[in-house]
Amino acid sequence: MSQPVKIEIPASVAVFVRPGTALDERLRGASGAVPLAPRELLILLFCLSKDSEQAVRELVASTLVRLKKEVILSALDGTPYHPAVLHFLASSRGAEELIRDALTSYQGVADATRKLLDSFVTVQLTENHVESDELQPDAEESDYSQELPPDADRLLEDELHADLDEDGEEYFSKYKMAQVMGIGEKIKMALTGDKEWRKILVKDANKLVSAGVIKNPRMSEPEVLTLLKSGVQNDEIMRLICSNKEWVKNYQIRKALIENPKTPLANALRYLGTMNEKDVAGYAKSRNISSVVATMAKRMLMNKKK
Repeated sequence: MSQPVKIEIPASVAVFVRPGTALDERLRGASGAVPLAPRELLILLFCLSKDSEQAVRELVASTLVRLKKEVILSALDGTPYHPAVLHFLASSRGAEELIRDALTSYQGVADATRKLLDSFVTVQLTENHVESDELQPDAEESDYSQELPPDADRLLEDELHADLDEDGEEYFSKYKMAQVMGIGEKIKMALTGDKEWRKILVKDANKLVSAGVIKNPRMSEPEVLTLLKSGVQNDEIMRLICSNKEWVKNYQIRKALIENPKTPLANALRYLGTMNEKDVAGYAKSRNISSVVATMAKRMLMNKKK
């Protein structure tokens, strides 16, 4: 059985990893979108790579392969790290020559890490020996070899997906990309992505992903209205929409909430009281809304006639 890894954690990192930290905060840390120095960021990603939530661990893997080489080299300034942190980095980015050289210079690097780094060199030397002149220009475009040690396979796949994100949809549509993304990547994209990404990910079966779309600060009222009219069946999405005070100021959104059977009844009845007489009359006759809402609409009309 492996022994627990004990490392000194800076206070700036501890706020993201201490027991009881909310999932949203851990995901934010795993995305790398936090104001930390390079060394602290590397330690944070290592700690969150051990998180109990798969979504957090997958997002860490994606973030590490996307992280700029300059940031990593800045973190590798000679300051000692726990060997497990260095192995964590080597497993993901050890195929890159500059990072590999920086890691190799650390005296605290474990033997297993050195063997891993040597394996990258061996693979690259072998490829350089057998590849044809026709293939050599392609080989120069990437620091990664075509054959990597098993530990790096998944991370290399994440690197490919990251490249596709940055290059747009030249090779795959965003929909196809979503099919191969990990949960962590989807959550990050849901929270930060553009309108096309939001339209795709709001339908995701994982509630952390679909709810992330509603929390995206770029989510607009027209999008919310379209989503409600589409007959969304996700309870968490409905709860988040109802809790957004700005959105429910919009008459058409309140109207769509009343007409959606997944809207919490208490909210639907509250919004009913803000509708004009014509809409209330329509609800009193409607068979497409909650019977409780329809009955309340009838009572409202009767009270106005008294």
